[in-house]
Amino acid sequence: MAQPLIKKDDDRDDEDYSPFLGIEKGAVLQEARVFNDPQLDPRRCSQVITKSLYLLNQGETFTKVEATEVFFAVTKLFQSRDLGLRRMVYLMIKELSPSADEVIIVTSSLMKDMNSKTDMYRANAIRVLCRITDGTLLTQIERYLKQAIVDKNPVVASAALVSGIHLLQTNPEIVKRWSNEVQEAVQSRAALVQFHALALLHQIRQNDRLAVSKLVTSLTKGTVRSPLAQCLLIRYTSQVMRESNPNTATGERPFFDYLESCLRHKAEMVIFEAARAITELSDVHTRELTPAITVLQLFLSSSKPVLRFAAVRTLNKVAMTHPMAVTNCNIDMESLISDQNRSIATLAITTLLKTGNESSVDRLMKQITNFMSDIADEFKIVVVEAIRSLCLKFPLKYRSLMNFLSNILREEGGFEYKKAIVDSIVILIRDIPDAKESGLFHLCEFIEDCEFTYLSTQILHFLGNEGPKTSDPSKYIRYIYNRVILENATVRASAVSTLAKFGALVDSLKPRIYVLLRRCLFDCDDEVRDRATLYLNMLVGDGSVVETGKDVKDFLFGSLNIPLINLETSLKNYEPSEEAFNIDSVPKEVKSQPLAEKKAPGKKQSALGAPPTAPTSSSDAYERILSAIPEFSTFGHLFKSSAPVELTEAETEYAVNVVKHIYDGHVVFQYNCTNTIPEQLLEDVMVVVDATEAEDFSETASKPLKSLPYDSPGQTFVAFEKPEGAILGKFSNVLKFNVKEVDPSTGEAEEDSVEDEYQLEDLEVVAADYVLRVGVSNFRNAWEGMGPDCERVDEYGLGVRESLAEAVSAVINILGMQPCEGTEVVPNNSRSHTCLLSGVFIGNVKVLVRLSFGIDGPKQVAMKLAVRSEDQAVSDAIHEIVSSG
Repeated sequence: MAQPLIKKDDDRDDEDYSPFLGIEKGAVLQEARVFNDPQLDPRRCSQVITKSLYLLNQGETFTKVEATEVFFAVTKLFQSRDLGLRRMVYLMIKELSPSADEVIIVTSSLMKDMNSKTDMYRANAIRVLCRITDGTLLTQIERYLKQAIVDKNPVVASAALVSGIHLLQTNPEIVKRWSNEVQEAVQSRAALVQFHALALLHQIRQNDRLAVSKLVTSLTKGTVRSPLAQCLLIRYTSQVMRESNPNTATGERPFFDYLESCLRHKAEMVIFEAARAITELSDVHTRELTPAITVLQLFLSSSKPVLRFAAVRTLNKVAMTHPMAVTNCNIDMESLISDQNRSIATLAITTLLKTGNESSVDRLMKQITNFMSDIADEFKIVVVEAIRSLCLKFPLKYRSLMNFLSNILREEGGFEYKKAIVDSIVILIRDIPDAKESGLFHLCEFIEDCEFTYLSTQILHFLGNEGPKTSDPSKYIRYIYNRVILENATVRASAVSTLAKFGALVDSLKPRIYVLLRRCLFDCDDEVRDRATLYLNMLVGDGSVVETGKDVKDFLFGSLNIPLINLETSLKNYEPSEEAFNIDSVPKEVKSQPLAEKKAPGKKQSALGAPPTAPTSSSDAYERILSAIPEFSTFGHLFKSSAPVELTEAETEYAVNVVKHIYDGHVVFQYNCTNTIPEQLLEDVMVVVDATEAEDFSETASKPLKSLPYDSPGQTFVAFEKPEGAILGKFSNVLKFNVKEVDPSTGEAEEDSVEDEYQLEDLEVVAADYVLRVGVSNFRNAWEGMGPDCERVDEYGLGVRESLAEAVSAVINILGMQPCEGTEVVPNNSRSHTCLLSGVFIGNVKVLVRLSFGIDGPKQVAMKLAVRSEDQAVSDAIHEIVSSG
């Protein structure tokens, strides 16, 4: 039941009060019995329907029986002549969505209302009938719907047009026969009728580009009066402009004059829609942008918050591609920093950070400082990311920007906000060498008051990697040891490890670190004491190292030569006994992922996690595993490991993917196999590789897999020798094994086995396998520093593509290089784009790529490829990848 109405006293002023608070479905269904009363009470019936609608819209569901009972009870309310109750009845029938056999109960009543003299009845009856009817009934009422579309009453006409928009999804052939009536409604003087008619007419013709173009051509001559319809027409016009090419002789766009004329419309919504459409044009020039920017600049000083927000949000998008065009608006945007609407203020600041020049940085920082305390964390994160981008853009200003980040780091804020700041400082330290000392110092100051254990441990880990490389590592020891004294056990353990890293890498600090670690032996936490004991065993009292410095470095910085998931599994399965846990018993093979557990697209990697070139950690693990196999231990340094390539279809009895490991003179194929049949045990599993189509490769070694139980991934390896350089080839693969039947009840395998084989997909070694993804912090400087001596430039046609973004993604995947400065992201509706890539070719040859894309004809994409490297042969090889891809 609804709570009784009570007077809200002063103590309840800030609470949201709902008259529906606490209502229950059962009680409402009991109240619905009033629909059956001989003397209907319209007010009470309306209240019960309102409660039912509230429950349905809150996610409550009625069972089939409950919905049927309520539906039949509601149909009895058609006998009431109360207008308000009748409207509620229409709404209730729409929400209940009766079944086909129930619809007939109300069809006659609705058809009667559809021909009523009361316009409210007619409009609502049309909406309900079109919502619940099927195609058979629709043909019976089609004549009435056509008449309603051209009805003099705009409410009735709009109801029929909106119903047509919905019916177009289920009965398109019927609705398309209404084109003449809809065309007539487009000329209506009623604003909403014209708006709905234009929307329906466009949907009817949307699959006919010529018809849409003719529609736009006829309507842009000035027959549209409704501001809403005008906004819709602007969107359709933009669509036609995107699909047509500008006049190559004059450089003019079709319909651009129409968009420009809309900038002088009397309705603000039309003006904004036209300005936004112009800014989103592909390959838009500054000359074309100027009138739109001028209009948006006027909106920035509007008294209406919605106009200010719309304008600054649009300018923010424009600033991503044409920052200089927005510069004239900077003064107006600076006044919005103190806007009462925090969304407007945040957008203004981020736009200013994108468009400001180096001389305006300090002034912006002063304005933003006062602003930051007034906004929520989600807005603060946006500002922090914009400041990080600004610092990378103007590295000479790192001091003021780093100080700003440090100051807000000490203010109140949640975990995500603080993590965004710390990530930004870490990125600036990595990308701007001069910022390392001050950045590390700011992080040290932060961990003294940091309330987040995760951030403290990650900062300490980063400090252990970077601190020993600074000019004066000793100044960080005090901050680190304070964490041992003042923090929780997790942070204390991390601080002990960081101290040990300093002691192992900085000779002058070894005696001091030795003393500090001895104090940690009396800590109350087991892990802290164990770590201190472990590290002290490497150091003696005078600070000298028991083992060689290289061994200590490998121990402290190197990863285990076993996958962590294998170690975790072995530890969970270990049962405490007199026999100590033996780490050598942990399997060293990397378990491939079962097909059912394919990795979802990953989130953006934080700065405190792995660097942007994330495969480094997996490559390290691969290299340790491969070097532990005697047959491959002499191959030297592993240059690159590819992503897994599937060699079987999904849902097959055996799942196999392969990882290609590239060395200077060898290629090792790691076949990750999974047996998906519970009743089988596979033994002596190996892949027989035919290199007939790879004549330059010769097989040198292989490592079969002894046993492959059900759903327990394993690996088999095949190694090939090759000449130095990027040698290509195609390999066919056959999986061979012995099969033993397994008793499902006991899980034991039979003694007898049967030889069997399974054909796998072919595998290719392509040129991209010899390119390592390695980013550069400043592409322009790196490009100019590389010089044009080994440059090669050529143009290519990429054929028909779904979009420019799809073409850019395809070329990046073919080249296997690292996108720089976010250029892999293509703005919406762009007709041209430049993408910057960097990498290292086998032989440690640095290579940079500048890709210029453009749409040439209907979905035809052309590309200009410019490559610079330290070796002309490498530049040529990159072009060969594209020409053959």
